[in-house]
Amino acid sequence: MKPIILPAIAVAWIAPLAAAAEIHVSTQGNDAHSGSPTAPFRTIGRAAEAAMPGDVVVVHAGTYRERVNPPRGGESDARRITYQAAPGEAVEIKGSEAVSGWTKDRDQDGGLVWKVTLPGSFFGAFNPFAEVLRGDWFDPRGRVHHAGAVYLNGDWLVEARSRDDLRKPPAPGGPSLWFAEVADGRTTIRAQFPGIDPNHHLVEVNVRRTVFYPDRPGRDYITVRGFTLKHAAAPWAPPTAEQVGIIGPHWSRGWIIEGNRISHSTCSGVSLGKYGDRWDNTSADTAEGYVKTIERALGRGWNMETVGHHVVRDNEISHCEQTGIVGSLGAIGSTIRGNSIHDIHVRKLFTGAEMAGIKLHAAIDVQILHNQVARTCLGIWLDWMAQGTRVAGNLLHDNEEDLFLEVDHGPFLVDDNVFLSPRSLATVSRGGAFVHNLFGGTMNIVAYDARKTPFHPAHSTALAGLHDNPCGDDRYFNNVFTARADLTPYDAARLPVAMAGNLFLNGSKPSAHEENPLVKPDVNPAPRLVAKDGHLFLVLALDPGLLSDLRTAPVTAGRLGKALIPNLPYEQPDGSPVRMDLDYLGALRTSPHPTPGPFEALGRGTTPIKVW
Repeated sequence: MKPIILPAIAVAWIAPLAAAAEIHVSTQGNDAHSGSPTAPFRTIGRAAEAAMPGDVVVVHAGTYRERVNPPRGGESDARRITYQAAPGEAVEIKGSEAVSGWTKDRDQDGGLVWKVTLPGSFFGAFNPFAEVLRGDWFDPRGRVHHAGAVYLNGDWLVEARSRDDLRKPPAPGGPSLWFAEVADGRTTIRAQFPGIDPNHHLVEVNVRRTVFYPDRPGRDYITVRGFTLKHAAAPWAPPTAEQVGIIGPHWSRGWIIEGNRISHSTCSGVSLGKYGDRWDNTSADTAEGYVKTIERALGRGWNMETVGHHVVRDNEISHCEQTGIVGSLGAIGSTIRGNSIHDIHVRKLFTGAEMAGIKLHAAIDVQILHNQVARTCLGIWLDWMAQGTRVAGNLLHDNEEDLFLEVDHGPFLVDDNVFLSPRSLATVSRGGAFVHNLFGGTMNIVAYDARKTPFHPAHSTALAGLHDNPCGDDRYFNNVFTARADLTPYDAARLPVAMAGNLFLNGSKPSAHEENPLVKPDVNPAPRLVAKDGHLFLVLALDPGLLSDLRTAPVTAGRLGKALIPNLPYEQPDGSPVRMDLDYLGALRTSPHPTPGPFEALGRGTTPIKVW
């Protein structure tokens, strides 16, 4: 198992405007105080009630067990409301509560199982141990799952299928189990604690559905910076329902979520997703499917002016069982940059059609840049309406599959990425440009999908039409394929294909659409990652003389042309042409024959290369 190298959580603390208030929160404070540095509030929620546009809420060291529900947002990007951990101080906000008073369960053998009974008042109006996970495209795998979770010293236990399952000791190195029963207003939780007394350790249980999430849409221009956010009993988040995570803007505009550590959600970590309405979870098995969800959103005012345009950057997001970042419709115009997303859906207790490190529907003008995504089922999944989308400079490894493009019509650009998982790409889309990538795994190119899915005018959510999904209208320029990637399914594509300057190694096969590919079936560069001094380095055996045998050419927006179905060029969100003149490391490509793959340095034989 390759290590995860985390991003350096070092954020430039933004000084507040002169007219702004600075509101302080401390575990030693009191909500009856004024919120000044010498008289801080006790809870972040109380500070949120006081915060006005332009204000900064500074939270000091400690653990805060609350759901932050900001009652208002900022007025603009220049007058936002900022919530930040005090510089140099560790601040945790948790959706859990600590539980003591455990006793040995006399009904079980061997002293393995302990139990605690909690009154209804412990949970209030929401009891996650009575909340069953369900929804569109959710597959429980033949059992019941609840939103609750039990944690021992920060690590979560696994929900048992039945109380009887607790009788069997955990396998060596395997997870301990818990099981809950809710009856007569009380919740009894039984859990395995092999060889320890849980009353002498930190045991926590989920109490809150979310940690930092407004209860209504339209709370715009909020910054959340520098926290540890964890332990949410988040519900299943399909694209046809309100999508709740540990943190999310709830159908608002202009949030910045940066420099946080976000972990341990029953389902999703960061939600950039949809509002809720009476049609939530009613579309999976109907003829209308997702199209009616889109039409209703347009009727509600879904547009580029009022929703989306969030920035999610430099976070570590891990240990969520559905997605690290999810977003249906609400992520438009957003930037997802510099995050380390790992250990997503690794327990596989349930499944469904929504599991990935990053799973977006309608990623219109979304920029997914320079992230590490590792140890997930699917790394990045762009489902419906990836238009104006760019996936660039990302490192994906140790996933089952790195990138899945489902029923998109483009234009979308995938450039300068390092794909090192067993399968690099699955696509049932068109209108894509794949440029200067390293594909270290296999590919699955689907010939046809009969679903009619939307496309839009440039930089807009308006519907321009619906189209089925034939193969083709893709471009592959200056890529390196190192492990049995097979582009021959494009030979039978119904739409035009453009391919040039690609290097095929270790059994990889070009399409007949490429006139002069360089194919070296016996050359295996064996790309691998090596960890050293807090960094990840890419090591591969590739003779630079081999690269000189391939005649590449620079790739420009003009060379990419237009995506056929929407009839649109490859543009940046501001309407300017896309540029691909910088490699993965930010080096400028100046040669008339650029090095194939994401690193210009490979043309000089440089390896290892620091990639994270």
